Amino acid sequence: MPESSYAEFDFTSADLARLRFAFSPLSEAVASLRTLRDPGRHALHLPWIRAVRPRLACLDLRLLCALVPLGPYIADFLTPPPAGPLPDVTAELELVAAADPEEAAREAARVPGADAPPVREFLADPAAGVARAAAELRLYWDTALDPFWPQIRGLFESEVLRRARQLTRDGAGAMFNDLHPNITWNDGRLRVRTRAWRRSGPLDGDGMILVPSVFHWPDTTVMAEPYQPMLVYPAPGVATVWSHETVPTTDALNALIGRTRARILVALTEAATTSILARRLSMAPGAISQHLKVLHKSGLVIRNRSGREVFYERSPVGHSLCGAP
Repeated sequence: MPESSYAEFDFTSADLARLRFAFSPLSEAVASLRTLRDPGRHALHLPWIRAVRPRLACLDLRLLCALVPLGPYIADFLTPPPAGPLPDVTAELELVAAADPEEAAREAARVPGADAPPVREFLADPAAGVARAAAELRLYWDTALDPFWPQIRGLFESEVLRRARQLTRDGAGAMFNDLHPNITWNDGRLRVRTRAWRRSGPLDGDGMILVPSVFHWPDTTVMAEPYQPMLVYPAPGVATVWSHETVPTTDALNALIGRTRARILVALTEAATTSILARRLSMAPGAISQHLKVLHKSGLVIRNRSGREVFYERSPVGHSLCGAP
């Protein structure tokens, strides 16, 4: 990667005030298309690749694949910035279908391989092309991503909560410098190493959306004008998405509160919802919920609500029992 391949953003106080975290189903879907075509670079996702490839054999995704090549640029209208912290895939697909045909055509004309037949057809009738791209993206999502979304979403929910707390506790500079080695913050300037795209200048009060990702691993990527600036970075814990964790406990803790509750308490290394713990421990959400109620009544976990979700974490007593500081 060239040393000069960086995107730089100068933040004002207004930009910092509009800084927010979110995650995007469609951003993941589009990134996963590249993962399928370059599995050697994304060995972490081989379990998912092996599971979905047979399902995709009968789908016609020629236009979608042409608009999402392996090069450094894709048609950005396929990944609109998420409107809220917990976006819905149907709402995002509606944004894609409502994309400005002229802007979509300009983006399609810039993708590597724009002379391919699917892109030429798109450019001949951009309005029809946008509709077809949205339809193919819906089909792809339903087949390749929807069955796996609960475990991916669980990782994102935990990451967004953790980063929001870090931003409040430590400030933007410390939070940015902890996101990824490609990302640095120095005196109000954010610098992001990219695969090729270059940009330097102010945000002009537009703020930025920070989007954790599974399928962008190991890269970071940015999107800016004419959209709200968006920074996508690999979420920590990507390797756990396709496998269930082995949670070690001690005999003493097992004897005190029971092995299952001990596993749940030890697994709460950071705040998590019932669904996150169910995925992590390969247990039924209902069983997790019952054990969490007992742990909460015993003062070993505390709970906090974020929107419609309830997050659990260890209390100071729970930390002590697990031997954690």
